Amino acid sequence: MQHFLEKASIMYYSGAPIISDAEFDSLSRLYNYEAVGHTVTDGIPHLYKMYSLQKVFDINDIDGVASGMVRTPKLDGAAVSLLYINGHLAQALTRGDGNLGRDITLKLEELVPQQISALDKVQITGEIVAPDTIPNSRNFAAGSLNLKDMVEFRTRAENLRFVAYDIQGDHVNFDRLSTAMDRLAQEGFDVITHFDATGYPTDGEVFRVDSYDAFYRMGYTAHHPRGAFALKEQKDGVTTELLDVVWQVGKSGVVSPVAILKPVEVGDALVSRATLHNIEYIRSLHLEIGCQVEVIRSGEIIPRIVRRVDIEKNSS
Repeated sequence: MQHFLEKASIMYYSGAPIISDAEFDSLSRLYNYEAVGHTVTDGIPHLYKMYSLQKVFDINDIDGVASGMVRTPKLDGAAVSLLYINGHLAQALTRGDGNLGRDITLKLEELVPQQISALDKVQITGEIVAPDTIPNSRNFAAGSLNLKDMVEFRTRAENLRFVAYDIQGDHVNFDRLSTAMDRLAQEGFDVITHFDATGYPTDGEVFRVDSYDAFYRMGYTAHHPRGAFALKEQKDGVTTELLDVVWQVGKSGVVSPVAILKPVEVGDALVSRATLHNIEYIRSLHLEIGCQVEVIRSGEIIPRIVRRVDIEKNSS
C-alpha cells in the first residue's frame, strides 16, 4: 500500500490523479502512510477475510455435492490477496492469519497484471505455486515471498505463478464464480477454473457453490465458508526405522519426546525427526528403538508417527 500511495501522490501532482483526495486521505490514515518515513509492512488488514476451507476425506460425508458446485484442484502453495483500487494494483498481502497479512506488493507486481478494468476496490485471492519439479515446491513458493532481496526474488519469479480463485468487492456483480473466473482470465490472470494443474503440487480438490448469491446466503462459521470445502487426499505414510528417542523443552517449558528416524522422504521433504507427543503416546504404539514405523506429514507439514509396522511380527 505504501508503494501505491506514493504512486497516487506522484500522479496527483502530475495532474493525473488515480484516486480522489478523500480516498487518498482515508487510505493514508488507515495504513499510517507518510510521504517520508517508515511504514509497517506486517499486520495489514485484508479487504475481506481470507477464510480456511472445511476439510473432508470422504465425499460421501457431504450432502448435495454434485449439482451447482464448481470442482477445481486444490493447489498446494502460498495463499495471497491482491487489492485493486480503481483498476490499479494497490496492495498484495500474504494470507497471514486470514485477517492480517504481510505486504508483498513489490514481489507480486512481477507476477500479476498491475492494471485491470475494475472500479472502486476489489480483492482477488489466489495461490502462488511453483512446479513440483522443484524440490520442496510448496516451501519454495512460500519462501520466495519472504525474501528481502528483490534481485533474488526475480531469479525465482520465472518459476512462480499466481492462480486466482475468487474476487470480491462491493461493485463486483458476477452471478457465478465460473463467470468471474472467465472475466479474470480475460484480464490476463491464470484462474483456477481453467488452470491445468499437471506438474504442480496439489492437495485434493475444492468444491464450491457456483452461485455467488447462494454461496453468501449459506454464510460462514468462524473459520470457513459453508458453501465450499476441500476434499483432501488420503496419503499413505512411509516406513522407516526408529533410531532413538530424545527429549526436548518447548517454548512453554513442556518437555516432550521426539523420534529420531532413519532419514526418509515423505512427500517432498526429507524427514529425520517426528513428534511423539508424550510417554502415553509412545506406549500406545508399542514403540521400541529399532522398530519399523509409519510416518506421515500431518497437515503436509509436521512429521508424525502413526503406527508401528512390525508390531505383529515382533509380538508373535
